[in-house]
Amino acid sequence: MDTADQQSSGMRWARWSAVLVLIGIGAAAFVLSFAALQDLAIMGGTPRGLAWLFPVIVDGTIIQATMAVIALPPKSAEHKWFSWILVGGAAVSVSSNSVHAYLTGHSWGGALLAAIPPLALLIDTHGLVLLRRAAQRDSAPAVVETAPTTPADTGAPNMAQMVTASTPAPAPAPVHTLHTPPRTVAPLLPVAVPIPTGGN
Repeated sequence: MDTADQQSSGMRWARWSAVLVLIGIGAAAFVLSFAALQDLAIMGGTPRGLAWLFPVIVDGTIIQATMAVIALPPKSAEHKWFSWILVGGAAVSVSSNSVHAYLTGHSWGGALLAAIPPLALLIDTHGLVLLRRAAQRDSAPAVVETAPTTPADTGAPNMAQMVTASTPAPAPAPVHTLHTPPRTVAPLLPVAVPIPTGGN
């Protein structure tokens, strides 16, 4: 195994390790945010059997919008739309976790601490998508454009041009034109024409 293969194997190992770490952190952040949002939904009057849908909607929107923002072209209308969705989802998740901490008897310090899981979920989701894009970019075959070689590039003489230059061009054959002497035209002489008389 040469140095390039070792570096490629090391990069793959580091990338997969980072993916596993991000998945673990994201799962932990999702569980903590899920529990807080579910409890908040129950406190707001949502039936206990349906309260789990509230964190799925909020945090699921963050994950979906993050993937869409990274996948879409930066200046497209779709990218702008999902950017606003991402900002709105993150604001709802962070504020809901903080409100839950405050309503359950914690101070503002606890409310700020409760905002960490949804922020961590947002950051980890963004990191996973970036790693996936980097893996696709590295695995894509490189396109090498080869410029046409010229005699100046290779340093070798062009034999075809040398043969053409050393071979003299054939001289054009002389063109013979036929010259006919001008014919002499006899001068026109007056002709006597008899004029009839009245006696005949």
